[in-house]
Amino acid sequence: MTWNSTMSSGYSSLEEDSEEYFFTARTSFFKKPSGKVTESKDVEKERELRTEFSREEIRHKIEQYNSLTKDHLKMTLSSSGAYTGFIKVQMDLRRPVTVRGGQRGGAVAEEAFYLPRGVTNTLHISSNNTVRQVIIALLNKFTVADNPAKYALYKRYHREEQVYVCKLADGEQPLFLRLVAGPDTDTLSFVLREQQTGEVMWDAFSIPELRNFLRILDKEEEEQKEAVIRRYENYRQRLQEALMEVQGPS
Repeated sequence: MTWNSTMSSGYSSLEEDSEEYFFTARTSFFKKPSGKVTESKDVEKERELRTEFSREEIRHKIEQYNSLTKDHLKMTLSSSGAYTGFIKVQMDLRRPVTVRGGQRGGAVAEEAFYLPRGVTNTLHISSNNTVRQVIIALLNKFTVADNPAKYALYKRYHREEQVYVCKLADGEQPLFLRLVAGPDTDTLSFVLREQQTGEVMWDAFSIPELRNFLRILDKEEEEQKEAVIRRYENYRQRLQEALMEVQGPS
């Protein structure tokens, strides 16, 4: 079963000090990066980024950022010194997710779906929001019931015709990284993925989740069988038609 693409559109508003998220329709897609992709487990050692700026430096950087952005998704500086803005997160999930549905018999029903890969969600967040909060906001947006610890946010950036991917720590602040890098998504983009642990840790999934996975695999297996049967039936029909043309009327 695959996720209906119309259900995956939207941008999320993750406001400071709020547990409520506001969503409206806005979907975009990242340009596919060119060049080789390299997994980088360490923070960029070649260029240490400052993690603190004065209010004047922040104001200057926001003005520069807003002058360069081309999609009207600007940043705003508040009187408290915090600032708000937008980040785009590409969904790159390879395994099905457990999604909360309607209630059945007094209990909340859960089903497993494949979220469409490549879809990008735009979130409105604060400079105080952390990677962990962004992951939770994305899962809530898609009504995903899975443990947020199963997922990680990565930054993808270009350098010297190479594309690097680096996992972000839970406490990092994505909007700060966006401000420092500027609005160009070729310079920096964000990707949501499953935790990279090598082999799948099946013990981390509940019994209902595992059963949903088996149902999905059974359905996909049946669909593949039907596709193979249809393909060979078409081949057989074409061969028979070709033989009749060569032999001519009897």
